[in-house]
Amino acid sequence: MDWDKLRIFHAVADAGSLTHAGDALHLSQSAVSRQVRALEESLNTTLFHRHARGLILTEQGELLFDATRSMNRRLEAAAARIRDSEEEVFGELRVTTTTGFGTLWLAPRLPKLYEKYPDLKIDLMLEERVLDLPMREADVAIRMKEPSQADLIRKRLMSVRMRLYASPGYLEERGTINDIEEIGNHRLICQSLSSAQVSAGATLVQHLMSYDAPSLLTVNNYFGVLQAVLNNLGVGVLPDYVTEDFPDLVRVLPDLESGEVPVFLAYPEELRQSKRISAFRDFVQEEIFAHRKKIRDAADRS
Repeated sequence: MDWDKLRIFHAVADAGSLTHAGDALHLSQSAVSRQVRALEESLNTTLFHRHARGLILTEQGELLFDATRSMNRRLEAAAARIRDSEEEVFGELRVTTTTGFGTLWLAPRLPKLYEKYPDLKIDLMLEERVLDLPMREADVAIRMKEPSQADLIRKRLMSVRMRLYASPGYLEERGTINDIEEIGNHRLICQSLSSAQVSAGATLVQHLMSYDAPSLLTVNNYFGVLQAVLNNLGVGVLPDYVTEDFPDLVRVLPDLESGEVPVFLAYPEELRQSKRISAFRDFVQEEIFAHRKKIRDAADRS
């Protein structure tokens, strides 16, 4: 098949319009249409259903689009590796992690990375869904469990535990909590059991809910839980790493916590030599080392 025709077909399928594809390719609509028709003739099939609202892929078109999409991602990966052969760290780096870790731990530390590499462009994708790194949905991931795919380089960064926290203002108004039985007298703030979360956190939440708190607030990410706790709404289930940046939070029932949650950094094998990946990996490791040291120092002082 003609590579140029495949490139044009991919642009049309992606845009859903001859006009929009032409704009992206800097070609006229008629030129794009001719190339698509020529590809259809060479394959002896129809790739698009044409109607007034635009173009819709046929079953055969979907098969070809899957192939060109995979090719395009591999070409993007090759281009990234070529760019990364330079000594400088620059260009786009797509990072994915959970909403909680991304907003509460990673984002506040990014100024240090930008200070060192001002030409870096980070696309931070925060969601609980695990993006497919080999398919180039992202370049690097920080995940709350070990990746299962074999073709990923992974490094364990640290461990996290979910604990109970409240604001000084809330505890001053409602009183301290000395026994887990007293949870039933307070508003609990946590992730819903139906929300995507680590199993250790869900187990702790399930245990706490068995005490029938009279009032409950569930949020689908830890950033929302934290904001509710800071605004004196109740006792929240939060990851332990928030205490570094919010030292005024008071830990409730210090003997109660979730099981250990491992945190992994992962990226595709094909990006092993990437300067941007190396820069980001080293930055995260340095920040975690500083994070651990600060926790140790605080424990020694207490």
